[in-house]
Amino acid sequence: MNEKISRRNFLKGTAIAGFHIAVPLAMTTSAEARSAAARSAADIKSLVSSNGKLSNPKIQPKFTTIVPNAFSKKYRITKKSSYKRKQHLKVVASQYNHRTGLVDANNNPLITPVWGYGKKKKKASWPGGTIETFKNKKVSIIWENQLRDRGQNLPHLLPVDDSFHWAFGIPGYKKYTIAKNGVPLVPHVHGAHVDTNSDGNPEYFFTPKWKIRGPRWVHKIYRYDNTQEAGALWYHDHSLGITRLNVYAGLAGFYIVRDHQDTGRHNNPLRLPAEQYELGYVIQDRMFKSNGELFFPSMPNDPAYDVFINGEGAVLPPNKFPNGGPTILPEFFGDHIVVNGKIWPKTNIEPRNYRLRLLNGCDSRFLAIRFRVVRAGATSISPTDELLPFWHIGGDQGLSAQATKVTQLVVAPAERPDIVVDFSSVPFGSRVIMENIATDAPFNGTLVTDRAFETSDVFENRQTDRIMAFDVNKKYKHRRDDKFSPKLISSYKGNQNKVDNVRKVALFEGKDEFGRLQPMLGVAEPTVDVSGKTVNGALTWHLPITENPALGSTEIWEIYNNTEDAHPVHLHLVNFEILNREKFSTNIIKQDILQHNGTKGIGFRMKNTRITPNTLVTADDVEKSPRDMVICYPGEVTRIKMTFDKSGRYVWHCHILSHEDHDMMRPMHVGPIK
Repeated sequence: MNEKISRRNFLKGTAIAGFHIAVPLAMTTSAEARSAAARSAADIKSLVSSNGKLSNPKIQPKFTTIVPNAFSKKYRITKKSSYKRKQHLKVVASQYNHRTGLVDANNNPLITPVWGYGKKKKKASWPGGTIETFKNKKVSIIWENQLRDRGQNLPHLLPVDDSFHWAFGIPGYKKYTIAKNGVPLVPHVHGAHVDTNSDGNPEYFFTPKWKIRGPRWVHKIYRYDNTQEAGALWYHDHSLGITRLNVYAGLAGFYIVRDHQDTGRHNNPLRLPAEQYELGYVIQDRMFKSNGELFFPSMPNDPAYDVFINGEGAVLPPNKFPNGGPTILPEFFGDHIVVNGKIWPKTNIEPRNYRLRLLNGCDSRFLAIRFRVVRAGATSISPTDELLPFWHIGGDQGLSAQATKVTQLVVAPAERPDIVVDFSSVPFGSRVIMENIATDAPFNGTLVTDRAFETSDVFENRQTDRIMAFDVNKKYKHRRDDKFSPKLISSYKGNQNKVDNVRKVALFEGKDEFGRLQPMLGVAEPTVDVSGKTVNGALTWHLPITENPALGSTEIWEIYNNTEDAHPVHLHLVNFEILNREKFSTNIIKQDILQHNGTKGIGFRMKNTRITPNTLVTADDVEKSPRDMVICYPGEVTRIKMTFDKSGRYVWHCHILSHEDHDMMRPMHVGPIK
């Protein structure tokens, strides 16, 4: 590529690159690579040593707080007894004081104000209460924005950048502010096969009491027919330009669909671990102030600001950015790991099979999980600790074509792997730590596979290499129900429909009018948009639609990644089959890109694109399930196949939340545009 935006070198430098998501075999790394990793990670200290302004993750307790199970009765919004019937729900978003397990320097518990979803304002939780239903059973929900206190709208918990394309920055809405009109929200059930009016389009937002409604808002009631396969969906806020902030504040939760095979009950036909042996975990990363409040860097004098924005070269005029901000940053990597709202928690389990439904709810962080058997009470991991293999049985929207035994699994933001872990071989009284060997950096397919370099003092405070612990210390019960058989996992057959169209789209990185890094979607070849104009290359959100599949059509999308990092791409409405990947080369041509406010930024287009011979790699075994997320690796074209069977306006986007907020999202419309 002959022209490229200079990337930030934020904590870069790891060991081994590869396509495959699951790696059953052990991996090695060179001393040279380890040394480079340690040198480039020198800024890690700045995340935690900020003169007491931030919580130091090193002093926080590890594996002492019991993690709640998101599928337990206490956490469900819906009743287990009613999930096979039509349901009418009210789900409210509100603010409350939450205990994460954080402590201050004197070991006193800290309180964190957060936002949560619940059946009532006083029952809000982080993550939000789990909604459970049955395939083909209708659910209608009134989502209420109750971010108010004593009749007054609440301010945002985090700094809001109003300089770019966001809810109150679009034509007709610039007169509104959060201070005067409240925080705009809009719920999106991620993975739902749903009509457009209930999809949670970012322009369908609404403020408390629905006083301000987005330009595409239709009605208060969202209707979900639940016609997709049984799977673990999730719901989260999707408001234009502040999704990253609203989700960070706590607005996300599980939405579970069951069927006659995957019933969620003991003695289900698939012999899956169920009820108390099915555990739902939302894994997120956060930063906290020393007083327990959430922290999100956005100002030049903020701790860690330079780490996240390093090398961007932006010029932020003081009339728009008083004191230098607040400003959106390219990515976010927190230094505290949080599971179901608890920092580095634990759970007590029996020596048997457990089903784990995981959700990577991070802003930008890819996870690479492994399970390590350690001694009782251990809080760290040694390279000699035994790896515990596990079964990958399903993905985002359902069970796999087959169960795959692995020791390691990469999980992109918004992905929901379905796994079964057999703890019966773990010595009773021992601990199993869920390890993370992905780095504190934009992911490009590389993993940390040797922990030896972490003895360097630049890593002395890094704690994101561990997620949670499982203590095998409970008496073994329900032996008759512990009959998991991987041979029974064989439901997914792929998309069997005839292909009607092949569409070439692309991922780019440019710059906005202030010189900030701006990740964008676009087209990989000259394309006629819905206005009749031929366009090519990167496109911002507000430009005319280029993805306009015919109703009922089946398409293959070829997604060309022209950036240096992997991006987790999500399409609303559909589930898709991941087909394959190939490397490509192209010439990148610089061009102007029109911003939402009429100014110009820097974009790119592709020219003379060539597929690299003998690089075709079919989808990994763990990718063979109905998906709504796909990892698009740098320098590769990724192919997915899906059928568009509902008409109307939807969106597709990168699910790095800081990317989608800064225009790595595009509308798409299925069928004729009226």
